[in-house]
Amino acid sequence: MSTASLDAATLETCLSAAVAAPSFYNTQPWRYRLDPATVTLEVRAAPERGLRHADPVGRALHVSVGAAVFNLRVAAVHFGWSPVVRLLPSPDDPGLLATVRLTAPAHRKAVEHRADLYPAIWRRHSSRMPFSGRPVSPTARAELAEAAHTEGALLAFPGPVETARLLRVTTEAEHRNRVDADRGAESRRWLHPAEDDSADIGLPDSVLGPQDARERIPMRDFTALRHPERLPAQDFETSPVIALLTTLHDRRADWLRAGQALEHVLLVATAHGLRASLLHQPMEWPDLRRDLSPEPDHTGHAQMLIRLGYGPEGPATPRRSPRKLTDTRNDSP
Repeated sequence: MSTASLDAATLETCLSAAVAAPSFYNTQPWRYRLDPATVTLEVRAAPERGLRHADPVGRALHVSVGAAVFNLRVAAVHFGWSPVVRLLPSPDDPGLLATVRLTAPAHRKAVEHRADLYPAIWRRHSSRMPFSGRPVSPTARAELAEAAHTEGALLAFPGPVETARLLRVTTEAEHRNRVDADRGAESRRWLHPAEDDSADIGLPDSVLGPQDARERIPMRDFTALRHPERLPAQDFETSPVIALLTTLHDRRADWLRAGQALEHVLLVATAHGLRASLLHQPMEWPDLRRDLSPEPDHTGHAQMLIRLGYGPEGPATPRRSPRKLTDTRNDSP
């Protein structure tokens, strides 16, 4: 593959796919650099868009970047390239989280995802609305679990008793977030009115969604009002489908793998017509995150709780232009 074949329009489309990935509070904590000599995209952290209180060690930032890397992989394959990914390739450059080198096309057998995931990138949105009672089929569950496994993670669908326990842990985390003044202020800083057309980052208030009137599912109160009885409420599904994403280890590379697994799962879910929302609250408290690990032996490290079901499509959140996030270099720093 030659540098000339990576035209500006294709590069921008690939990066648009990358930035369409989900990120905590829609912070979009990434930036990109193209090395034209090797046709390699560097994916870097944007620590200034990290969350000091909710994500002090940067785990969620890494998960978000991992999701963007997966979208970049899918887009590269869509345009006929074979992406070669290296995670944390330079120990002396901790801000460089991954590189994606575009090489000659590989055989289709080497592509480790469904062929229809590229259009799913543009349709995937978090939906914080109530879902219907329609069950998620065993076939869909198996394919979602296989998607996570392909990326080196485990996706489990707990039974009713364990699901109830996980939701209780999430409820405790949501309560802690609501009464923590620093976290509440941090959350509100990332909200903006839906009519603010200039905002290209953060969450418009139109995407927040209601609370569960029966208080079974602890949906996040991004406003941290501390008065849940004053928030809009609707009846949510009575038997929620919750999936737990875990990794065997809990290092920075594992967080990036978890992000790729998360996005692989979400895109497969989108291809199946499923909606998803993320219950991230317990991930922000170390003791509660440990409690999420499956009982009784508490093996593995919880990376995300995913609520799945059928219902209305969630509204889109704004994205920064790839041109604001990219630069081209002709030599190494």
